[in-house]
Amino acid sequence: MSPRNSGKLRSAAHRGQAEGAIGWIVLSVLAVLIILPLGSVLLQIVSPGFFGNTEKADGMSLLFEVFEKPLWYKALGNSMSLGIWTTFFGTAFGAFLANFRVKWEFKTAKLLDIAAWILMIMPSFIIAQGWVYFASGNGIARSWLHWNNINSLVFSFPGLVFIMVLNKFPFAYVTIKAALEWKPERLSLAARMNGASPWEEWKTVQAPLCIPAYCSAAILIFMDTIGDFGLPAAISGVYRFPTLPYAIYTALYSSPIRLDMAGVLSFYLVLIIIAAMIVQYRIIGKKRYDFFDTGTVKAVPVRPAFGVGIILDFLGAFLAFITLFVPLGSTVVMSFSDSISVANFSFTLKNYEKVIVDSKELLNGLEHSLMIAFAAAIIGLVLGFFVSYVLNYSDFVLKRVIDVLSLVALAVPGVVLGIGYIFVWNQRWIESVGLKMYGTPRIIVLASVAAAIPVITRVLTGGMAKIPRPILFAARLSGAGLITRVRTILWPLLKATVLSAFLSAFGGSVFNLAINTILYPPNYQTLPVYISKGVENLKFGYSAAATVFGGGIVVLLILLMELLPLYSQLFQRRRAAGSVVKLFRGQKENKRVTMKVQNS
Repeated sequence: MSPRNSGKLRSAAHRGQAEGAIGWIVLSVLAVLIILPLGSVLLQIVSPGFFGNTEKADGMSLLFEVFEKPLWYKALGNSMSLGIWTTFFGTAFGAFLANFRVKWEFKTAKLLDIAAWILMIMPSFIIAQGWVYFASGNGIARSWLHWNNINSLVFSFPGLVFIMVLNKFPFAYVTIKAALEWKPERLSLAARMNGASPWEEWKTVQAPLCIPAYCSAAILIFMDTIGDFGLPAAISGVYRFPTLPYAIYTALYSSPIRLDMAGVLSFYLVLIIIAAMIVQYRIIGKKRYDFFDTGTVKAVPVRPAFGVGIILDFLGAFLAFITLFVPLGSTVVMSFSDSISVANFSFTLKNYEKVIVDSKELLNGLEHSLMIAFAAAIIGLVLGFFVSYVLNYSDFVLKRVIDVLSLVALAVPGVVLGIGYIFVWNQRWIESVGLKMYGTPRIIVLASVAAAIPVITRVLTGGMAKIPRPILFAARLSGAGLITRVRTILWPLLKATVLSAFLSAFGGSVFNLAINTILYPPNYQTLPVYISKGVENLKFGYSAAATVFGGGIVVLLILLMELLPLYSQLFQRRRAAGSVVKLFRGQKENKRVTMKVQNS
């Protein structure tokens, strides 16, 4: 081997060690952001007085105090009941729609897809707030449509399950629809040739092969439902339905403060989610569900008979209307009302005048939320980028641990993450070394980064998976460092993916009600807390105007950031075209001068 090649290999080995160091740094940061707060919640079980601010110190016996307190015991039962029923009906409803969407072609199919994605992004407390405006005693349904029994129907346990299903079914719809895009045509034809009806063919061929998709959809709905803080917070002024996240919030803001009980309730919440994941793994088992072979074809929806097509068109439009336009439209209507009651509705712009002109609290809250979300998205994007890089291109020995840590925050509700951050950062010795975090906006940024890491990592990992590893390895052997490889290879190929990851983290951080409610500092207003408090104080019109104005600003910013690359490309093309024109004119002028000289 030549000395030159030997030097290249030694340089590559040195850069490999540098990438191993990056893996350790990423692992350490994830441990601080995720494992440390979750570990502090578990530590509160065995040592309730460890973090101070509590007189309880009776060890494991604190676990059974939940069953002695009526509010907390009811919250535990409510969360379990709401999670189970919403998971069952939400999964069934989403699977039903996904199967029809893949099989049949109808005019409102795209409208149904758009509604599903908006519901997945839209915070639940805004959707629940819209239902309060629509179905409350003096709401739109009773005052304008004369549906007198709508209040008792919606604000009851079955009605709450109904609202939750309409809000959570997109998890099942999107997940199962993606699994049904490819069809085992050979197996389906074999079943039909053996006399199976369409129902039997679906039951014996397609449904069993989609069990992982059904289980993933169910666990997503269950985790999002049982950890949902926004919905019970939004409807608490109309319908009292305590859940575990809301009970944790109550333990933090009661007198005296029960940090120990908040930790125990958080432990039960995490325990329920872990039990649900174990059930999922037991159902899937070690069976194989792969079916891609030469007999697999892409599912192509067909146009049904005329009558069925009309029914499907109506179904898609109706679902988009009831899931989106009813709650969001009710919020818009209430924002223009000068009364708490729609029965006395009179059009006014005073709510927007108070929000925009008279009240500086909303503008300050919006500014704070945008700053926190922007900082969390940037930090999360940098960390998530290196997490995805280690997972895709590094040989780091503990990258499987990093993968698990990057997903843990997805299964942990925001309220549990928030209480963990209080336990960790509300310590005097931390303040004494100059790392004061609790009671400052920085702690919201850190918690928002932890909550955004799973989304950012999944988006970036999917984009990096498309870039072959040998390209980066060849660049490394040629002497390119990590920054050079990122700048010349990954960044040009991942611009759109990076923007999607950033926007997802930004939007989620702005509207994260649980983290903002638990961690916001005194006299430091944020947008979701401001809107939620307006509903709690029955300032419906004012809160609705704040929702429309603040949410509109956030959506507008996201759209502008999404269109920014398009305008950048157009600008670059115009500059390139201008350069070509100048070059052509210069060549033409040189040719004219040359001919003039020759003629003279």
